[in-house]
Amino acid sequence: MKNNTMKNLLIPVLMAVAVILAPAIAAASGHAHLDKAPIDISDKESLRRGAKAFADYCYSCHAASFMRFNRIAKDLEMDEQDVREMMIHTRGKKGDPTKIGELMKVSMTKDYAKNAFGTAVPDLSLEARARGADWVYTYLRSFYVDPYRPTGMNNTVFPDVGMPNVLWRLQGLQEPVYKTVMHGDVEVEELEGFKQIQLGSLSGEDYDKFVADLTNFMVYLSEPVQSERRSLGWKVLLFLVIFFGFAYALKKEYWKDVH
Repeated sequence: MKNNTMKNLLIPVLMAVAVILAPAIAAASGHAHLDKAPIDISDKESLRRGAKAFADYCYSCHAASFMRFNRIAKDLEMDEQDVREMMIHTRGKKGDPTKIGELMKVSMTKDYAKNAFGTAVPDLSLEARARGADWVYTYLRSFYVDPYRPTGMNNTVFPDVGMPNVLWRLQGLQEPVYKTVMHGDVEVEELEGFKQIQLGSLSGEDYDKFVADLTNFMVYLSEPVQSERRSLGWKVLLFLVIFFGFAYALKKEYWKDVH
């Protein structure tokens, strides 16, 4: 009976650990090197640029159904009319324009997505939190030409991904360059970098900045209250330090005559 009880307690714990470690395990198993994403969610200008990039290149297929448009306007210190013009291009079932207070949903159905891409298109509300900012940043910069894939593209971070490279006009086209390294007595092909075979409308440096802004916005999207949470955390720590001082002084005063 005790063994069964222990098993029942361990199963949910192990499942929770597996969910937390899944992104790291997936990256390690795929031998994907992840570049450090230059994230700063206090940079409102970067977040605004990222919001526009998200609206222009992601939002037509990917929903962010945990977020409302007016929350973005408030947090990014934007006028609601500007957010409406920049991000809202959809209408309701009756043809009415989508309201500024509605959730960021898309009209693409799961069945259509499976027919078009071979799989359902993920909601991006929590993508940056689930996979990590470094994963998103590296993934968006790691598409390469692959004539054997249905979209003509592949990705070194997410091999055989069903998503086409929607940013290729900005980034251009590239192909991977591998090097042979020895792991013990075994030769292994490792990614050394990429070779540009067709220029895009942005330089390599400008494209990296574009992706950094987009990733920054997705990090904000995954937890809009993180700035407030961190600010509140420092206040709580300061309160605990001050409270400890008073508590310690009270303890000394209370126990001074006991001994």
